[in-house]
Amino acid sequence: MIFLKTLDGNLFIICGAPGSGKTTVQTYLTKNLGCTKVVTHTTRPKRNGEQDDSDYYFETKETFFDKHYLEYVTYDDNYYGSSFEGLERALKQTKRAVIVLDTQGVLTYLDKLPAKLLTVIFLELPSKAVQVKRLYARGDKKAKIKQRLASKEAKRDAKLPAQLRAKAHVLQNAELQQTYAKLEQLVADILA
Repeated sequence: MIFLKTLDGNLFIICGAPGSGKTTVQTYLTKNLGCTKVVTHTTRPKRNGEQDDSDYYFETKETFFDKHYLEYVTYDDNYYGSSFEGLERALKQTKRAVIVLDTQGVLTYLDKLPAKLLTVIFLELPSKAVQVKRLYARGDKKAKIKQRLASKEAKRDAKLPAQLRAKAHVLQNAELQQTYAKLEQLVADILA
């Protein structure tokens, strides 16, 4: 595929269970370690305060498939996906990019992209109680938390798949400052 020739740099992929801190880690990498967020695509309506080309590339169901997707899913009758175009755009900005994916998406990336481009970071939770506390803290309701944690996707993403064990850097995200220090060391090692 033509896009593979234009991809140069490092892509940090963050994955883990709901409440493991994926978005927090992604934000830290963009604000403190020079990474560019890979903006993904969706057909869902824009929420208050969201910006096109920053939070998502907001598409219609007609324009969504004009892109070349590494992976996409349907959720609540809307499409969500990450494209070669979005990845290429992020890597051209700083030569290092970051994206949050579920573990199935990570496997797809490993299958479709050169291994030298990818660094997989799997965030581990110290306990189920910490996970539930974090989900409450971000404003999720008790019924939604229970439903989400019971989903097959949440159960799948709670454990590092066997196919990722040799590739992923596992970070237990118990205390944020320790997690940040581990991230800084990992990024320094990768970029050395």
